[in-house]
Amino acid sequence: MDELKPGATYIHERVDNVVYAREFGADPSTRQVVGWDYDHGNPQQDPRISDGQSLRDHLQEAQLWGEIRRAAKTNTALQEALDQCVIIYQLIKKT
Repeated sequence: MDELKPGATYIHERVDNVVYAREFGADPSTRQVVGWDYDHGNPQQDPRISDGQSLRDHLQEAQLWGEIRRAAKTNTALQEALDQCVIIYQLIKKT
């Protein structure tokens, strides 16, 4: 997607679940995707999610794993457990 120009006046248009923007007075064919509707109750609507979890659940899980990795830097038992998880994951990936 191209970048929008700061200070420019834009017309926003919605087609189905996609939101477009184009500069005021510009040809409609120059519009750019700037967003889309997302039904939080229907994770299947979001193409980034293929396992049925909501986007919010994915973000919370990613945040949890980030916190675990940061805590493992100062906790050797936790770091060892994570190292074992990585080994198991690598082993099952190869099969």
